[in-house]
Amino acid sequence: MAGHSKWKNIQKRKNAQDQKRGKIFMKLAKDIYVAAKEGGADPEMNPSLRLAVDKAKAKNMPNDNIDRAIKKATGNLDGVTYEDGFYEGYGPAGTAIMVEILTDNKNRTAADVRHAFSKHGGNLGENGCVSFMFNRKGYLLIDRETTDADEDTLMLALIEAGAEEMETTEEVFEIYTEPEDFKSVKEALEAEGYQFEEAEVTFIPTTVSDLSDEDQQQFDKLIDALEDLEDVQDVYHNATS
Repeated sequence: MAGHSKWKNIQKRKNAQDQKRGKIFMKLAKDIYVAAKEGGADPEMNPSLRLAVDKAKAKNMPNDNIDRAIKKATGNLDGVTYEDGFYEGYGPAGTAIMVEILTDNKNRTAADVRHAFSKHGGNLGENGCVSFMFNRKGYLLIDRETTDADEDTLMLALIEAGAEEMETTEEVFEIYTEPEDFKSVKEALEAEGYQFEEAEVTFIPTTVSDLSDEDQQQFDKLIDALEDLEDVQDVYHNATS
């Protein structure tokens, strides 16, 4: 996975995401709702819910919002049934894009996603057209300013915890795990006192695409349009920035 760092994309979008906090909380609440609906309200007994709650807390989502989403799911207070899924397509210059959705109306969502692709120089494709270009991985990001540990010390901790790989820059440590090992690696590192800027199970591209300045501008507009859609939970792509 060398060279496939998520850090630049995270860094690039941080300010924009801060301005969309309400939408982010709504999407996180949907994740919590579905996890609790399918596996119960106890995070200790429901790994999917625990992951969703941890992700919400990492984004500073208030506890009241988290509790409300769980209560809605277990009490079926709003009568809404959500379905999850993916759409796949191509962006400018043939970039690969996967769109993760959670919706109560798939017809509406499909139309919205298709419109975003077509409006910004992309094409919505068939299922499977780009997913083979991604691997599902656990991802942990440690800001080097938050830890006194050096690379060698952290590497030993990762080996003991069962992590797969680590990439290092001057700013961060990026840790990758198999999806099934994500929870145990995260907990082992937390027990050692490490704190994470990002902690999620995500999709990492196996190859990356470089974009010209012109293509980059159109690509950014497409990603922004997709992320602004109410039913879109996350967008994965293989562009380098």
